[in-house]
Amino acid sequence: MAMDLQAALKVVKAAERKAVKIGVPMVVAVADAGGNLVAQHRMDGALLASIQISLNKAYTAVATKMSTSDLAGPSQPGQPLFGIQSCDNGRIVIFGGGQPLMANDEVVGGIGVSGGTVEEDVLCAKAGVSAFSAWTRKRGL
Repeated sequence: MAMDLQAALKVVKAAERKAVKIGVPMVVAVADAGGNLVAQHRMDGALLASIQISLNKAYTAVATKMSTSDLAGPSQPGQPLFGIQSCDNGRIVIFGGGQPLMANDEVVGGIGVSGGTVEEDVLCAKAGVSAFSAWTRKRGL
């Protein structure tokens, strides 16, 4: 399965609904399996810096096949991935808000959310992942 605009918009809308519910304007980005932008939405009042950060979180989730939260520990000094955030022209993000999007046990894209605290970003990203999982199940993917 390839990440298409229809699927990406479902993910964006679910993350945005969660952001509205918690009262934090966010930027939500969805990338395809190659880390390329498929859809991005900046809610009114969201931080300008969050535009690039959300895209980089989505890219990181695809490039590493793991959530950006999972990179936090191993990227600390003395740990095996120390310095990873300076790789790939600085696109690798090592704090929460990026999640891979899976179909048939394969990474088909990633979501990146930025604009709140790390915990708020993670909460909204997980809402997008849940919506994507439900969408793929309905289609038997």
